[in-house]
Amino acid sequence: MNAQLRGRTTPARLLPYLAVAARVALGVLWLGESRTKFAAGFGAADIGLVVQSTAGNSRVPGWYADLLAHTIGAAPALAGVAVPLTEGALGVLLVLGVLPRWVAAAATLVLASYWLSDQLIVQYPVMLALGAVVLLFPAAAARLSVVQLVPWLRTRRHPGVVHPRFTRP
Repeated sequence: MNAQLRGRTTPARLLPYLAVAARVALGVLWLGESRTKFAAGFGAADIGLVVQSTAGNSRVPGWYADLLAHTIGAAPALAGVAVPLTEGALGVLLVLGVLPRWVAAAATLVLASYWLSDQLIVQYPVMLALGAVVLLFPAAAARLSVVQLVPWLRTRRHPGVVHPRFTRP
């Protein structure tokens, strides 16, 4: 048992597991978004539709519609590939637990860009809530990750070498 959690209430003991579950669930949702876009053949035409729909939409701020028109609208083929690749990368990094705080922050920015362009679907609020858990409890969310697994495997392979991260105070 972790010395920091000894003597604490049950919710405090569950926090690391809940944060890890939130991180992994968020990663799986991002992987699903990426997979859906790849399977549907998401590309330049879809980016063009997003840019076109934001231009005449009263729910989209004018500055954001202009920004989209001059960024992804200027290179729709590139954006059509970059969007699902970005979503997939976010998913993989979150599932593996690599830099979860920063990846969750990046995921939140991507969600914000979708919301600003009025591209809201039902799982985005869920994804935002899961990202908030990772952002609020980054140390807990980083547990059970590949970043921790690699040093642990090295200590298992070389029993005489103890990694400083796994020593008890």
